This record gives sequence, C-alpha cells and structure tokens, in this order.
Amino acid sequence: MDTFKNILVAVDFNDTIGELMAYAESIAGKFGSKIWVVHVAEPSPDFTGYEMGPQYIRDVKAEEFRQEHRQLQEISKLFVDQDIESEALLIQGSTVETIIDEVKKLNADLLIVGTHKHGFLFNLLSENVSLELLKRADIPFLAIPIEENEEKEDKEKKDEDLG
Repeated sequence: MDTFKNILVAVDFNDTIGELMAYAESIAGKFGSKIWVVHVAEPSPDFTGYEMGPQYIRDVKAEEFRQEHRQLQEISKLFVDQDIESEALLIQGSTVETIIDEVKKLNADLLIVGTHKHGFLFNLLSENVSLELLKRADIPFLAIPIEENEEKEDKEKKDEDLG
C-alpha cells in the first residue's frame, strides 16, 4: 500500500486529542487523505437489554449525545487544516467492536489511537482497548503513547528545575 485514503482516529474526550489529531493531520497532508474522527459512546440501555426509564432520562441522554457530537465536530475543525477533508462521527456501541466495524464501513487504511502507559499487571487485569484493537485490526495501526496528567506535571516540573 502506498497511500492512506481514509484515516480513522478513535478518540475519547481527554487532553490528548490534539496529539492524535496532529499525527493524523500530518499523514493526511502527505497522502491527501480524509480524516474520520470517531468517538464511541456507551450503548443505550435499550440496546443492552435494560429499560431506559422515564422520558426525561431519554431526553437527557439524547442531549448528552448531541453535545458530544458537537464537541467532535469542533475538534475536527480546530485540529485539522481546512484543506484536509474530515468528518466527525459519534457512534454508540461496544468500543472495540464498533471501531472495527467503522474501519470496515469507511474503508479506513490507517487506524490511529492513543494508548495509556500502564504496567503489565494493570494491562493484565483491565480491558485495554488499544491492545484489543491492535489484535483485531486488519489495517496499519498507529498507537500514540499518552502521558497521564500527573506524568505531564512531573515532567514539566523537572524541566523547570533544570532550566
């Protein structure tokens, strides 16, 4: 493969979205790619077999999803150059399965995700989305290491002490 026509960037709402989007924008600029910014929201209780409850709860959840979708659209506008085509998608479902499904639907050529730095024991005992995606993705995969806020603060403090 000598080109990436569609780049899927899987995001959650944290401080590292800018880092992920910078990598996506750089690659898209070189290959003339389209960037798909995808966030997977929790599945609706109806989908998972539980009753949702009164209408006002449904209305609150619907507004939360609309707000998250607006945030994704803003992220796409803020972090991606106007000359690069991009689209933001908010999809409900199980994170790993939903991203893998979207990779196929969008004919993505590259999957970009952030990955948290954790130890072996943590990864062994918890669901690691990035690791599961790596195992299941049939396309090139770019995992960007994410520093936790505490790690960033410690690094900044060390830099200040040195400088």
